[in-house]
Amino acid sequence: MTFRGWRVAVAADAPAYTARVELVTDWADDALGDDGILVDVDYSSINFKDGLALTGAPGVIRSGSLIPGIDLVGRTPTGESVIVTGWGIGENTNGGLAERARVKPEWIVPLPAGLSPQRAAAIGTAGFTAMLAVLAIEKHGATGEVLVTGASGGVGSLAVALLARLGYAVTASTGKPDEHDYLRGLGAATVINRAELSEPGRPLQTQRWAAVVDSVGGATLANAIAQTNYGGVVASCGLAQSADLPTTVMPFILRGVTLVGINSVFCPAPLRAEAWARLASDLDLELLDSLTTTVPLADAVEVAERIVRGEIRGRTVVDVQN
Repeated sequence: MTFRGWRVAVAADAPAYTARVELVTDWADDALGDDGILVDVDYSSINFKDGLALTGAPGVIRSGSLIPGIDLVGRTPTGESVIVTGWGIGENTNGGLAERARVKPEWIVPLPAGLSPQRAAAIGTAGFTAMLAVLAIEKHGATGEVLVTGASGGVGSLAVALLARLGYAVTASTGKPDEHDYLRGLGAATVINRAELSEPGRPLQTQRWAAVVDSVGGATLANAIAQTNYGGVVASCGLAQSADLPTTVMPFILRGVTLVGINSVFCPAPLRAEAWARLASDLDLELLDSLTTTVPLADAVEVAERIVRGEIRGRTVVDVQN
């Protein structure tokens, strides 16, 4: 059988990174290999990583020829609806931006009751990552004001929505003035300009945050740590500004701040199941619908170009069968 899907082919002998991106209409099942379970993909989504891959930028797919897409929601041969995120799909192995995929059984999370496949795709890696950060904050016992940086992005938007619904006072940081009403609509009590955090600052500053969800890194993360309350927790899950962390040990040894790294790619199965169960029960699904746009498979590259330019807010689902 054949199926449609995007392909990113990286030239092996080019002097600089060169990738060819195309929609292939006659992929053969044999191209997926024979290791794992064959899944009919219903939905995928466009994350920032997918944006990079689909625009031919380096950093995601490093070699060879692969189907991109780090999220997929589909059906197994027995008809079970399943979610797969992380584990290197769309980066090291074929991903979800195609009508079929082959995945290892241990990568699969059964679709939670009450969650539709389309909504699960809207949550995707972004919402899963946000939930892991929320779980880290809860397990630390933090109470009080929580800062979310990069708040208008996929992870940030869903972190704001989750934290607000769970009763936290959320301050959202964004560089987009026209997103303030959007973020308040997600539940943010306060919205600040990211410029307040994005420049180098002192290693210890006035205490303000009980907890932080940071998807930005760099000086923003350093300032957020410097402003975290005694005994507070900072969940780091991204590097939109920088992979650097220009800080000192002072917030950790003088204020007892905890820095928690959030890795959604190789998250163990029990924590995956816990996070997805909480997403199904704690996320306002009608609110999720309001910040979700759905596009057909053929439009994935157009959306990718916009997400790389920072023009997309919320979540974009790809209806793979359309």
